[in-house]
Amino acid sequence: MKPATGRKSPPRLVARFVAISWRDLAVSFGPILLIAAVAIWVAVRLIQPAPPSTLTISAGPEGSTFWTAAQKYKEILARNRITLKVLPSEGSLQNLKRLSDPTSNVDVAFVQDGVAPGPAADGLMSLGSVAYVPLAIFYHGPTVTRLSEFKGERLAVGAEGSGTRELALALLKANGIVPGGATKLLPLSGDDAAEALVSGKVDAAFLAGDSAQPAVMGKLYRTPNVQFYDFSQADAYTRRFPYLTQLEMPMGAFDLGKNLPSAPIHMVAPTAELVARDSLHPALSDLLIEAAREVHGKANIMQRAGEFPAPRAHDFPISDDAARYYKSGKSFLYRILPFWLASLADRLLVVVVPLIVLLVPALRLVPSLYAWRVKSRIYRWYGALIAIERSALSDHSPSERASLIERLDAIEESVNGLKMPLAYADQFYVLREHIGFVRQRLMQARDAQRDDAANAAESTQNDSDERGAEPTPPAANEAAEIGETRDGSDEGNAKPY
Repeated sequence: MKPATGRKSPPRLVARFVAISWRDLAVSFGPILLIAAVAIWVAVRLIQPAPPSTLTISAGPEGSTFWTAAQKYKEILARNRITLKVLPSEGSLQNLKRLSDPTSNVDVAFVQDGVAPGPAADGLMSLGSVAYVPLAIFYHGPTVTRLSEFKGERLAVGAEGSGTRELALALLKANGIVPGGATKLLPLSGDDAAEALVSGKVDAAFLAGDSAQPAVMGKLYRTPNVQFYDFSQADAYTRRFPYLTQLEMPMGAFDLGKNLPSAPIHMVAPTAELVARDSLHPALSDLLIEAAREVHGKANIMQRAGEFPAPRAHDFPISDDAARYYKSGKSFLYRILPFWLASLADRLLVVVVPLIVLLVPALRLVPSLYAWRVKSRIYRWYGALIAIERSALSDHSPSERASLIERLDAIEESVNGLKMPLAYADQFYVLREHIGFVRQRLMQARDAQRDDAANAAESTQNDSDERGAEPTPPAANEAAEIGETRDGSDEGNAKPY
C-alpha cells in the first residue's frame, strides 16, 4: 500500500451535455408567453361582442313615410339574419324621448333636425341624414312674402309632438309670432290641415314630411284661391337655422305640359337623421347605413340619386363607425363573407393581429436570450478567475497562496458540474483551459517562491559555514614568520666542513 502523499485528488468531470437546455429555453420563452397572455386578456376585454340578432327602431305614425321606410329596413336586415322590430310613434319628439330613455329598449330612430329641445343628449349619435323634410306653406288670399304677414291669422301648424309643429313654431317665433297671441296656432296636420285650408277653416297650413309629398302639393297648388308660399328669404333662414337646407321646387315639377309651377319656388327643409345609441354594434351600424342607402338613395323631385344617406350631422355628432363607412365603405371581410362569418372573423382578428405583432419580433429574440442564458453560466466564472490571477502576481505567504488554490479548486469543481447544451461544449472546454492556465500560474508562482526560499536558505547556510571557520592569531603568525627567518639565516651562515 502506497503511503498517503497529502495531495488532493484531481477533480472529477461530472458535467452533463444535453441537446437542449429546456430550463433555459423555458426561462427565455416564459416572458414572451406572459406578454402574449396579457395581450390576449386585454384584447378579449376590449373586443366587441357578437352583434345582437335583434334591433328595435322607433319610426313614425303607421302608414307614414318613415314607418314605411322602417318596414323596408326590416326586410333588408332579415337577409343577414337580423330581426328589426318597428315601433310606431307620434313623431320625432317621441322617437327622441324613447332613445333618451335607457329603459325603452329602442336602439335607433328617425329624428328630424331641429326638434331637440337643447344640446344633444349624451349617449346618442347620428348614422347620417337620410332624407329632406321640406316645409310647404299653402295659404289663402293675396301674395305673402314674409311669414310675419301671417300674424293674426288661423294657422294649422301640425299635431302636438310632430316635427312639423316644432319647425313651424321656431320659424314663426323668429317672425314675432308666438303661441298665446293674436295668431291662432291650430294642432292640425296632414290631410286634416289640407281639408281645413280648402274649406276655409284655416288661413294657412304648414305641411311637412308625408303631408308635403309632390302629389299633395300639386293638388293644393291647383286649388283655386290657394297659393304656395315662396321662401324668398330662404338664404337668411338657412343661416339663422343651421339645420335647414335651401331647396327649390323647379318649374313644371307638378305638370310639365302646363308648366306648373310657372316659376321656381324656394323652400326650406330640415333633414331627418338616423339616430342611434352609442352602444350600437359597428357591424349593425354598417347594415343600417346600407339599408338606408337602398331605401333613401333613389332620386325624387326634391333630391338627386345617391344624395342620401349622407354624413350630415346637425343635432347629433356623426358616429365614428358611420364616418368610417362613408369614407371607405364596408370592411374587406364584410364585402367577401356572409355577415355572421365576417363578424366572427372580425372579432378574431382583434386577438390574432396583436399576437402576431408581439410574437413575431419576440420570437426572434428567443435564440439570443437562450444563448445569453447558457453563456452566462460560463462567463460568470471569469470574474473570479481574473481576481485569482491578479492575486497570483502579488507576493503572498504560503497560506494565502494555498487559499487561492482552494478557491480555484472550488471554481473548477463547480464548472465540472455544469449542465451544458452540446452546442456550447467548446466554450465549456475553453473555460476549463483557462482554469488550468490560472492554476499553472499559481503553481509557477508557488514553485518560484519555494526556489527563492530554498536559495535564500542555502545562502544563509553558506554564510554560516564561512563564519564557523577559526582564523590564525596574529602573534602566532608573527612567531612562525620569525622562526622561518631564523632558519633561513642559519642555513645561509653555515660553513662547510
